[in-house]
Amino acid sequence: MQLGTVIGNVWATRKEENLTGLKFLFVQPERPNGDTTKEPYIAVDRIGAGVGDRVMVTNGSAATNMMPEANLPIDALIIGIIDSVDIEGGGKHEESIRND
Repeated sequence: MQLGTVIGNVWATRKEENLTGLKFLFVQPERPNGDTTKEPYIAVDRIGAGVGDRVMVTNGSAATNMMPEANLPIDALIIGIIDSVDIEGGGKHEESIRND
């Protein structure tokens, strides 16, 4: 898993049939202190994340197998919206709590 911040939406009216109904977001990978790493990538979101949210993302086969009845052609899946990160000896990095 890795941390990141949602930086945008991706809209695709035509896509693979099994991807219909899924939401796609651009995620900027980050270290726990908020420093960015790597290039942004597209992740599938089923939990209601939005631009500006800090998220947890799983990659690879864990994302592909999110639906037991079908292997989907995806590389990344948002699995959580982060409220805070607490690093031992490094202090607490607070995030705003969603009130959805």
